[in-house]
Amino acid sequence: MRIVIKLGTSTITHGTGKLNIRRVELLCKVMSDLKNAGHELVLVSSGAIAMGVGKMNLTRKPRDIPTKQALAAVGQCELMYIYDKLFSEYHHTVAQVLLTGSDVEDPHRRMNFQNTIFRLLELGALPVINENDTVATAEIAVGDNDTLAAIAAVNARADLLVLMSDIEGLYTGDPHRNPDAELIREVREITPDLLALAGDAGTALGTGGMVTKLKAAKMCMDAGCDMIITNGARPEDLYQIAEGVSIGTRFFGVRRC
Repeated sequence: MRIVIKLGTSTITHGTGKLNIRRVELLCKVMSDLKNAGHELVLVSSGAIAMGVGKMNLTRKPRDIPTKQALAAVGQCELMYIYDKLFSEYHHTVAQVLLTGSDVEDPHRRMNFQNTIFRLLELGALPVINENDTVATAEIAVGDNDTLAAIAAVNARADLLVLMSDIEGLYTGDPHRNPDAELIREVREITPDLLALAGDAGTALGTGGMVTKLKAAKMCMDAGCDMIITNGARPEDLYQIAEGVSIGTRFFGVRRC
């Protein structure tokens, strides 16, 4: 399979913004093993700004755009250094791809992006995609790497997008407030009632929420790509996901003849 894996900020960092070393090392090990098994992987990684916060020893994420841009520049270097180091230990080569919204809105630039991704996969490289936060102020304000991951999955013609976050999946209510909320295992249509279940808050260092994940799911489903929301605290779940085992919430893409 061709799988796009999106790692949220809360998955790869501690609450301090510092790298969650044990988890990231295990994630890279599992992804390397999946590549060894023949799967094609694309990684969409959040965390540049959060890594910049940690690198500069700040106590919290800034609110102003110029500081966010500056921290993204610092954190992106740190992020790619870590991925390059860890994947190299398993003899896999990473390639950095930074995108803005205009890169996929313009047909010519979108085609260039697709051609680059396809060729990187042919060469056996592992593309690592992130927003170009140092210039994309609109994207920073939205903080929506879930949508970026969906865009990457659709343009890479992926079979599956996996969003690894700090929650097990989509619930019938807020599991943090309602202990009776139940995990929804399968979704085949994004309905108004389903959208009503989504909250809009992310973590302190991250900026996503269930609303952005459902938006990403709709984009993937319309393109015939499945999507799964699962807890990034268990990197080993990627093995079962690749084998088709039910993990988290799976959104089924619309199959066309």
